[in-house]
Amino acid sequence: MERDDVIEYSLDAHHSEEEGKKIRSKIYKVTLALSVLTIIEVGLGIIASGWYGVSWEVVKYTFIVLTIIKAYMIVMTFMHLGDERKNLRWAVIIPYLFFAAYLIFICLYEGAAKMP
Repeated sequence: MERDDVIEYSLDAHHSEEEGKKIRSKIYKVTLALSVLTIIEVGLGIIASGWYGVSWEVVKYTFIVLTIIKAYMIVMTFMHLGDERKNLRWAVIIPYLFFAAYLIFICLYEGAAKMP
């Protein structure tokens, strides 16, 4: 039995095939970029322990930066925040940045603490 109270939003899209191709192209590009960043992170994690002359701190900060870039791309593209007004974007991003900075500080500070 088919429900008549459920609205099918996919049938209500009012864009042309050209706009649909642009949207799909953008999604493919972001997905490819996220895949490349993930491969870089995994590769860095695999080979970074064998590097001489590079401190582990540099590797940790590189992971943090790459993860923040990936999170930004995911939020802007797949959560459609990039399509919103600038003020709404900043209203969402600024608290997130403070929270992320706090978590990074706690992880790095507590991770470096010595056990008694």
